[in-house]
Amino acid sequence: MNKIIAKDELSSDVTKMEFIAPEIANSTKPGQFIVLRVDEFGERFPLTITDSDPKKGTVEIIFQKVGKSTNELGELQVGDEILDVLGPLGKPSEIKKYGTVVCVGGGVGTAEIIPEVRAYKEAGNKVISIVGARTKDLLILLDELNKLSDELIVTTDDGSYGEKGVVTDPLKRILEREKVGKVLAVGPIIMMKFVAKLTKEYDVKTSASLNPVMVDGTGMCGSCRVTVGGEVKFACVDGPEFDAHLVDFDELQARNNRFLAEEKHSCKIGLRSKK
Repeated sequence: MNKIIAKDELSSDVTKMEFIAPEIANSTKPGQFIVLRVDEFGERFPLTITDSDPKKGTVEIIFQKVGKSTNELGELQVGDEILDVLGPLGKPSEIKKYGTVVCVGGGVGTAEIIPEVRAYKEAGNKVISIVGARTKDLLILLDELNKLSDELIVTTDDGSYGEKGVVTDPLKRILEREKVGKVLAVGPIIMMKFVAKLTKEYDVKTSASLNPVMVDGTGMCGSCRVTVGGEVKFACVDGPEFDAHLVDFDELQARNNRFLAEEKHSCKIGLRSKK
């Protein structure tokens, strides 16, 4: 079970992988995610489901190799099996007809907006996709998004592809030129924060798919707690999508930074203990 049937390297550190998981494939909806464990010695970590095929019984994930576990997952090849896969988890996105929907993806968040773009389009919306990255080499899945979207706008910080600038630049133009019913933001915390800040000025309903650290994915560990509208929520069971205008992005960033600092400290201790 969970046998890998396809693998594609989208860039030097981003991988697309398809594996067999019929029960998940038959029940997943846009916005949901899985928690997996590569092998018996590995840790549990979450990944968004970017596509599924109920007929084939397969699930697709796209991930960036940034740490031990994602690198180990990236080392698996077609024919190998992923030990544990739990899902689908989280609440599905609220998909309905809003009129014009703008989906904003940053970095690997580009992969996560693809099922949303497809679903919003199927619901009868005009869908505009905005994708941003630091440089051309970090852009992924543009052909796929171009086919699914009514309009695709690409930005890069250095101007190496598309418009030079950040995703809020074209988003502001769109908000000024036409009535937008919904905006979705998926990507770095700082990007989602400024998308929410901009859309609040125009009073446009906005959702953000949050990425706090998760452990069990069922609401028991509390690692993924976030503050939304002054209340504590858990991204794994209450999200991962929330009203972006109510999210405390500064707290979310601070918590993620603390986990990252603790992880680096633990790694240093481990290295010293081996000497």
